[in-house]
Amino acid sequence: MSLALSHPTQGRRAAAPSALRALAVTLLGTLALLIQTTTLDARGAPESFADLAEKFSPAVVNITTTTVVEVSTDRRPIVPEGSPFQDFFEDFMDRNGQGQGQGQQQQRPRKSQALGSGFVISEDGFIVTNNHVIEGADEIEVEFFEGFTLPATLVGTDPKTDIAVLKVESDDPLKFVSFGDSDVARVGEWVMAMGNPLGQGFSVSAGIISQRGRALSGIYDDFIQTDAAINRGNSGGPLFNMDGEVIGVNTAILSPNGGSIGIGFSMASNVVSKVVDQLREFGETRRGWLGVRIQNVSEDVAEAMGLEAATGALITDVPEGPSKEAGLESGDVIVSFDNKDIADPDALVRTVGDTEVGKAVRVTVFRDGKTKTLMVTLGRREDAENASMPQSDDDAAVPEEPKSVALMGLTLQPLSDDLREQLGVAAGTDGLAVVDVDESTEAFEKGMRAGDVITEAGQEKVTSVADLEARVEAARDAGRNTVLLLVRRAGEPRFVALGVN
Repeated sequence: MSLALSHPTQGRRAAAPSALRALAVTLLGTLALLIQTTTLDARGAPESFADLAEKFSPAVVNITTTTVVEVSTDRRPIVPEGSPFQDFFEDFMDRNGQGQGQGQQQQRPRKSQALGSGFVISEDGFIVTNNHVIEGADEIEVEFFEGFTLPATLVGTDPKTDIAVLKVESDDPLKFVSFGDSDVARVGEWVMAMGNPLGQGFSVSAGIISQRGRALSGIYDDFIQTDAAINRGNSGGPLFNMDGEVIGVNTAILSPNGGSIGIGFSMASNVVSKVVDQLREFGETRRGWLGVRIQNVSEDVAEAMGLEAATGALITDVPEGPSKEAGLESGDVIVSFDNKDIADPDALVRTVGDTEVGKAVRVTVFRDGKTKTLMVTLGRREDAENASMPQSDDDAAVPEEPKSVALMGLTLQPLSDDLREQLGVAAGTDGLAVVDVDESTEAFEKGMRAGDVITEAGQEKVTSVADLEARVEAARDAGRNTVLLLVRRAGEPRFVALGVN
């Protein structure tokens, strides 16, 4: 509706006050109606989910798995060892052929079944579900919305994202759904979940996206949180947007009683689709591997290093691998990977994992007050999963100081052979052992404890208390409030920034 307003004194008499009041009321009413209509349009509440459910339900499946387990056939009463009744019961059961004596119970196979959900992603029968739905299964059956059932074979799994791909053979093309772009999904948008909750058969629930970017326990986690009802049995089912695209795979719920309380989690489709493509092509995942250990850049660490902002991923260790060959060093802060800005360690892990194995990428690091770009050829993470951290080959003698020294709330002593043995430190490792921590100091608040070993300060190696004191003094001279320490505990490195004033 459009309103053309002219000045009241142009070409006509001024309107009477009552007429002006009437016009004002009319305009306010019209404005209120426009605001209400705009609000409803912005919210985008659908009148019904029926069309979506009808169109895409044939691609959603119920999954039944069967696992053969061994169970005991021994039904004898439980009698305490050494009881006067023990011999009596064993003799009685043996005479009746129901036992073979204590500790010799017979086993027989029994089938155990579990239920879950999934969805078809191609007309030739590829199906996506959760790994935990089919893990350890001896048989997998897929029931379709139309009522027919087909046996499925396992194509591949990825426990890190809890995704599995199955394959069924059908004489006729199967109805399927496609992945959408989860990165453009917004908090507050409507979504619809489909699956087989509590084994009750096909079911639909709806809600909104409550939050994005949730992490539960995995290093590749990128969950969409939703209040659409998700229960046991929904695992592996799709989460649709209003265009009918799959933007998530329903995976987990947060609940004190096992039922839905409106906090469900779906693995984002942009994570799932990459995993699915690799499982279909190779039967396994092939993730890029940079070969560094990293930690967050805190505000005090950023200040100690001269970084303008607490962003990036701080390298704590560089074992043998792609990064070491390319020249990356402990203490570097990775600020860009393959021309993508890195906000934190989680972003780096996901970005590297999504990058092709064997690709040469530009890695930009902050080192010694300036940025430096290095070319790194990525390895394969799966090949390096069980690789052990290398031990130092430096057998140089460590200057020993007989007395402990207190500094910054820490009681320190140079590593000796005895201390290395007590702390489980590799032979040849140089540094300062923390033998005590004052609980009233910043060092204790930041997690330092007796048994920690300081190997670097100000990104330079330390072998004596004098070295550490020199690094502290250098930080003061540079106008910094903190000094950055590389601390190892049980072999695991991390950086800690302690105040020097």
